[in-house]
Amino acid sequence: MSTGATGFLQRYEGLAGRLPGDSALRSAAAAAFKASGLPGGTQQRRIEAWKYTSLRSVAEAKFQPDTAPRHEVETVLAGLMLLDAPRIVFADGVLRSDLSVMPPTGFARFADQPDFGTLSWPDREPMVALNTMLAQDGAALHVPAGFDAGIVQLVSIATGEGDFHPRHSIRLAKGAMMTVVEISAGQGRYLLNTVTEIHVAEGAHLTHIRLQDEAVTAFHISTTYAGIETGGTYDSFTLNLGARLSRTEVHAQLSGAGAIVHLNAAQILTGSQHADFTTVVGHAAPGCSSRQTVKNVLNGRSRGVFQGKIEVARIAQKTDGYQMNQALLLSPDAEIDCKPELEIFADDVKCSHGATVGELDPDQMFYLRSRGIPDAEARSILVRAFLAEALGAVADETIRNRLETAVGQWWERQKA
Repeated sequence: MSTGATGFLQRYEGLAGRLPGDSALRSAAAAAFKASGLPGGTQQRRIEAWKYTSLRSVAEAKFQPDTAPRHEVETVLAGLMLLDAPRIVFADGVLRSDLSVMPPTGFARFADQPDFGTLSWPDREPMVALNTMLAQDGAALHVPAGFDAGIVQLVSIATGEGDFHPRHSIRLAKGAMMTVVEISAGQGRYLLNTVTEIHVAEGAHLTHIRLQDEAVTAFHISTTYAGIETGGTYDSFTLNLGARLSRTEVHAQLSGAGAIVHLNAAQILTGSQHADFTTVVGHAAPGCSSRQTVKNVLNGRSRGVFQGKIEVARIAQKTDGYQMNQALLLSPDAEIDCKPELEIFADDVKCSHGATVGELDPDQMFYLRSRGIPDAEARSILVRAFLAEALGAVADETIRNRLETAVGQWWERQKA
């Protein structure tokens, strides 16, 4: 067990009895975390799912909860260019009602109504176990049958050098619709370790957009469990820009006939950043489809990871599954690790996966430069063209424009 794991366990012991929710569940999660430690820490047991991503740097960090300069929260929030829609703001893992514009209905706090859900696996996932034993707050969103809740923004701001473990849940009843725009940003060297459980009922449609733009000294871990029932749709897009180290992990289970899941993403990294996008899609019913397209733009000594697994049960005939991972290396020192997997037990399926790795086309660069376009701008044009397909998966024009703006700001920061 690593020193970092010991610190988390000591804090849990100090908080035990004061944390909301099922104390027995938290105690079991603490036991699981003690046994596993942090992936890539000093423990000897190898965790295959974390083969390409080590949390040794997290284990070596010394987080100091409750010491963050709270006045910085407003500064970070002001720079996010939020949409004109309800927003639920969590600062250092705790709801800030004064900074939020609450949706009219369907919201509850984890701190007031703690519910750990039924889909997560703290006994199998070390970071889920860590969240389960230390979660203090989060958002619970529920959309009733047949209702369109529109856009709801879920904002997490972290400052200072603490570790924060939000616990969110999203539930759409039969035929309901909602778009959740999840944004995370901050200042300092902190850990944000979020667990989200999603239920999409029959015929419901959830669009889930994530913008991860953390401080470049921070650590970001996000684990999502999604269950999609008959004819339901979970349409997800993730844009990873910030954090020293980030991992976005999604477990999607298609449990009803005709269910649909889209798990698309773009990762744009520089310096020594490390970003891991890992998915497991379980086809457990006939006639379901899944789509995953992940684009990586890697500069400096950055490292991108894509692990995508499609599991097709024997009952899941007429499955249509697709994966594609593409990487654009802007530096000879950048690295991409790709591990697509197909596990198929049905015999009437259409499943495929692919991967490409390349660099900027020198002929295209020459064409742009010959027309007076500076080198940095020419590179930006070609990179944006490479990302266009990924961003084009976001149907809402306003949200897509917000993501394109975030990409543009990322490029401007590289020039500074």
